[in-house]
Amino acid sequence: MAAAQEPQRVSAADFIRGFANWRLQAARKPVVVTHHGKDAHVLISLDDYRRLDGDPARDIASTADMLQESRASLVDSFRDPVILIDRQRRIIAVNPAASDILETPAARLLGENLVAAVPSLADSLVFQYIIRLIDHRERFSGDIPGMLRPRQWLHIDLVPLPIGGAIVLRDVSEAMEGFAAGDMRQAMLDAVEIDGGIGHARISVRETVEAANAMLTGLLGVEAAAIRRVRFSALLAVGQRGAFVEALESVFRSGQPVRIASQMVTRDGAVIDVNLSIVEVRGAYASDGAVILVTPRAAR
Repeated sequence: MAAAQEPQRVSAADFIRGFANWRLQAARKPVVVTHHGKDAHVLISLDDYRRLDGDPARDIASTADMLQESRASLVDSFRDPVILIDRQRRIIAVNPAASDILETPAARLLGENLVAAVPSLADSLVFQYIIRLIDHRERFSGDIPGMLRPRQWLHIDLVPLPIGGAIVLRDVSEAMEGFAAGDMRQAMLDAVEIDGGIGHARISVRETVEAANAMLTGLLGVEAAAIRRVRFSALLAVGQRGAFVEALESVFRSGQPVRIASQMVTRDGAVIDVNLSIVEVRGAYASDGAVILVTPRAAR
């Protein structure tokens, strides 16, 4: 490998006769021209010569070009929308994701004032943070509603840069809706507890009881620890267990809630007529089990 890096050598006479060939050879590696067997001249490409010449202005321009290309490649590599602005709050770079979320071609965004490109920013609290980003190099991270579209939540990171700053966006509307739904579910459970007439249990996909409220355990006359990890069907009258298992399998198969009439057996052996409402608890990738509401039926 070391020999392959050695320059080619050619006599002056041969060089003159085959100049065209040796010029092409010099584009790949230096060609040493000898005179009376001694090295006299070296033929190299123009690019190699310029690198040897070391013109500071040219080197700075070349470095600036490489930095520009690197910055563009880095911004484009982000999956989240990224907008770079200068100290005059003009857009100097956007990635495809930012172009998509703003619904504007990148060519129309470049060079535009940020507020002109995104008019809704003018009345947004985020704009004050952007001013502080540019003037005081302050970072910011937060979730902002309705900045681009109604009912849309964006997580926004503002990062100071020597050129100005970076605005990184992420649509978190789905996550915020999930939080709201979770809050609503908790509120409904709190309402069930205050009502006091509805029992509920959380069961696993294997049908074992993971949790039960006080109304249900009081109805059965047992402590919560006594039925934890017990199959829910074991709490039912023998003749009702098959119907419950079929209903539970239907819920897991279709994802649709089911309500059935059944009977539960207390610790003392008494049979209580109940209605069971079964709803699947769905995780991100698979079923996490089910919630069962238990409401006693009035005696006829």
